Amino acid sequence: MIRLRRALMAVALMAGLVGAVGVAGPAAAAETDIKDRLEAVPGVTVLEEQPVVAPYRFFILSITQPVDHLNPRGRTFEQRFTLLHRGTDRPMVLHTTGYNVPEYAFRSEPTRLVDGNQISVEQRFFTPSRPDPADWDRQMTIWQAATDHHRIVQALERIYSKEWISTGDSKGGMTSVYHRRFYPDDVNGTVAYVAPQDVVNNEDSAYDRFFTKVGTAQCRAALDGVQIEALKRRAEFDARYQAWATENERTFGIVGSVDRAFEFMVNGTTWAFWQYSAESECAGVPPASASSDDIWAWLDAVYGLDSNTDQGIEGFIPYYFQASYQLGYPEITLPHLARLQHYRGQDRAQSYIPRDLVPRFRPLAMLDIDAWVKFSGKRLLFVYGGNDPWGAEPFRLGPGTRDSLWYVAAGANHGANIGLLKPDETATATAAVQRWAGVTAPAASLSASGAPVYIPSLDDHNLALDRQFNR
Repeated sequence: MIRLRRALMAVALMAGLVGAVGVAGPAAAAETDIKDRLEAVPGVTVLEEQPVVAPYRFFILSITQPVDHLNPRGRTFEQRFTLLHRGTDRPMVLHTTGYNVPEYAFRSEPTRLVDGNQISVEQRFFTPSRPDPADWDRQMTIWQAATDHHRIVQALERIYSKEWISTGDSKGGMTSVYHRRFYPDDVNGTVAYVAPQDVVNNEDSAYDRFFTKVGTAQCRAALDGVQIEALKRRAEFDARYQAWATENERTFGIVGSVDRAFEFMVNGTTWAFWQYSAESECAGVPPASASSDDIWAWLDAVYGLDSNTDQGIEGFIPYYFQASYQLGYPEITLPHLARLQHYRGQDRAQSYIPRDLVPRFRPLAMLDIDAWVKFSGKRLLFVYGGNDPWGAEPFRLGPGTRDSLWYVAAGANHGANIGLLKPDETATATAAVQRWAGVTAPAASLSASGAPVYIPSLDDHNLALDRQFNR
């Protein structure tokens, strides 16, 4: 693993490791149970161990983190993370969704490729990993979150002393890159999937161009047509939406009204379609002559009626805050809807956060990340889906980027991964990840075709993770 080897006393005196989280004591004997070793790490609490397929073990843990890493002796909060333990002789994959952490065991693609361990971290401010009280402007920054990851690495690297790789999809991929920018030597490489990089927030023409080229002209016309027809039937659908909300105890306080929530849902259906669907599903787009029942069912299936309710938004408020504060947020023009929209130009990240949160956008944050990737980044692997709208503004390699790769999986959506690339690209990317992790192709975990052995109980969660956590 590429990181500075510090003397134990020096590490213990570092800001952020004094107090809440310390360095584990001398290396335990080989026969010491991994649970005992974890419980011996200062600041780490083993909350639960769940049964999982052998030879793995799965733990839900928490770590005591400073609310403000600039004041490491101040207030603290508990941050959840999980551990899929394979063995201390295997590499570690530091994974994040960028949102909540799932409370079940799963393997990300890099974990399968290196036959490794996996830590999955819950992003700060996603409940229950939220300080109380919370100072959003000071505490919900990409640097604070990166420092959370840094302290987790420091706390556990004495147990897991082999190479570390970081990874994540979408916002999780973004989070992994931010961690590398501020702590480049914590891990030996980063695999970021479908991660957007909105360098200049108010310049979103790339997204508009994307929607004029993706798929076939017939499919694009069908998607435009169902949006137009839905807004033409606004009065009927508003009444239907309100009735559904009343029956299901849903409210629209954050967005502001059922009418605004409905328009924002219609605005987002084309984006959601390409994010999660295959081009073959274009045949299922309802025509303008379709019944209201058919259009309504399609809107729910593609976008989700719950998505713009208070209850549906609640879990994503930290994301919308970050998008309004540092990350940026795509705003597409939708010219075909201009005459039918009541709230044109209002479908922004700020519309999905409570009114008492008023972030002031920091335009330099993503410019700094972009400059680091292009001029100082190393051992970075980016994978995008050719039909995924989030890839319209991707991370780009630059003249100073070293030992890094960048790919687009043709026809893939927001679930693009290394396995969906062309065979030669898959081979090259896989070899890079394994080289960074310090392993050769793990024969024990490979099938006869050379692909990682598929373990249904650990590997069937990928699509569910994508739809649950990626917006």
